[in-house]
Amino acid sequence: MFLVITASAISQGSSYIFKIVVDAIQANETATAFWAGVSYPLIILIIQMLYRLSGYTVSVVQARIIKEQNDYLVQHLLRHSKSYFDNRFAGSLVRKVSNVVGGAEQFVATIMWTFLEISVTFVVTAVLVFAISWQAGTAFLILVGVIGFINGLMVRGKRDIAEATSAARSELSGRQADLFSNMDAARQYARSEYEMVYHSEATTKLKTLEFKNWMYTERMLVINGIILFFCFSGIMYFLLTAWRSGDVGSGDMVLVLALMSQITGTLVFFGQSMQSVARAYGEFQEGLEEIVVPIQITDAPHATTLKVTDGLISFDNVQFAYEGAPVFAGLDISIEPGQRVGLVGPSGAGKSTLVSLLLRQHDIQAGEISIDGQNIAHVTQDSLRENIAVVPQEPLLFHRSIAENIKYGKPEATDEEMELVALKAQAKDFIEQLGEKYETLVGERGVKLSGGQKQRIAIARAMLKDAPILVLDEATSALDSESEVAIQKALEELMVGKTVIAVAHRLSTLRKMDRILVIDNGQIIQDGTHDELANQSGLYQKLWEHQAGGFLQE
Repeated sequence: MFLVITASAISQGSSYIFKIVVDAIQANETATAFWAGVSYPLIILIIQMLYRLSGYTVSVVQARIIKEQNDYLVQHLLRHSKSYFDNRFAGSLVRKVSNVVGGAEQFVATIMWTFLEISVTFVVTAVLVFAISWQAGTAFLILVGVIGFINGLMVRGKRDIAEATSAARSELSGRQADLFSNMDAARQYARSEYEMVYHSEATTKLKTLEFKNWMYTERMLVINGIILFFCFSGIMYFLLTAWRSGDVGSGDMVLVLALMSQITGTLVFFGQSMQSVARAYGEFQEGLEEIVVPIQITDAPHATTLKVTDGLISFDNVQFAYEGAPVFAGLDISIEPGQRVGLVGPSGAGKSTLVSLLLRQHDIQAGEISIDGQNIAHVTQDSLRENIAVVPQEPLLFHRSIAENIKYGKPEATDEEMELVALKAQAKDFIEQLGEKYETLVGERGVKLSGGQKQRIAIARAMLKDAPILVLDEATSALDSESEVAIQKALEELMVGKTVIAVAHRLSTLRKMDRILVIDNGQIIQDGTHDELANQSGLYQKLWEHQAGGFLQE
């Protein structure tokens, strides 16, 4: 900051050399004029050196801000609940993070460079002009005050426009990301024209706001120009009057003209900077309002670390409603350590919600969910989820290598451990056939792999995690029969020695479960083994008959 102030002061004050040169020439002081002229390039060199040093300092600060802001925002987002992300575009959130970081960076750059430099320029100019003519100095102060006041008022109005514009940009980014993620669907349904209309709605809204934004800036610059004209006219009137009376010399006139020329450029730059600041503020504020909102699910003040010794899972009088719609009203379930339990029932019965509650992706309104007698609301979320391995219907793979995706279950695992679980998960054969083997990038969300291959990677990851509790959420529902046979074998290997909850629509996947719970309308309506329920009148028997009673052959 000191370097910027010094450089700005010297830069504006260097115009005083013009006065020295002109006065020296008029007085026939050749030596003075010569050395003053020679010193000017040296002063410019010093100014540039000071600016570059200050630039280095500001760059260090900006780089730190970029890193710290990105880290803070992503860390905050990681703490948000599942429902937070369910209601937002991923692409929009990415843009909002970028907007907040970019806005903070812009603030620092503007304060350290623009506002600080302009302030010093005005102060130095005021001092020099006052030294020549107090009337001209007063006119200059009026110029500064009026421009500062009016621009301050206009910036307040511009912030709202900038914030709305930023929201429109985020919405557009979200729609684009949503389209690109579902490009196959758009092609399969021949909806290119429909998508363009949907996209055009967002771009039209953005165009309108951007135009309004720029016109507001232009009005600001026009007003500044008018104020500048009248104030400079007043300054020149006082100076010319003083010059005609002999109170001001030619050197003084040249100095003031040089200062006014610099001030004109500075004010134009100031108007443009206000545009950038207002835009940065709008993006910064809009992003913060969306990201830095209260965390819905937090650890209790004195949360402990979950310690799983047996794997006993209990749902005691659990009551839960999602967005006002009741899901569970007094749910009671007890799953014994090492027991393999299947959950079946119609779509929307509450099967996946039960799994989400166990993972504490939502908080219940009443009752208690416990593991080995420890209320999951009283343990840390990380320790809870570290003790539960999940194999979902749609495997969640990162756009990273196969090795990184498998080791996500245990980052410190050795390559030997990774290859062992790949073998157990029936994945090693297809991995070895890939060009880069375990270093092969799987593409965004694993698009380069087939459904069965992605599922085996997910199973290998869960095996490597080796958590005492295993959740299978429709882990084989999207697979063909051949892939399901291979994955069923991998799942049987994965389930050994664990407490298992398996959600399934395909009842053939539950044959070897110790127990099957039938859920309908948030209630357990049947409880027993496959053989017991298949021969018992009720929903399970009906579902079983609809699926023709067919098991996959081993």
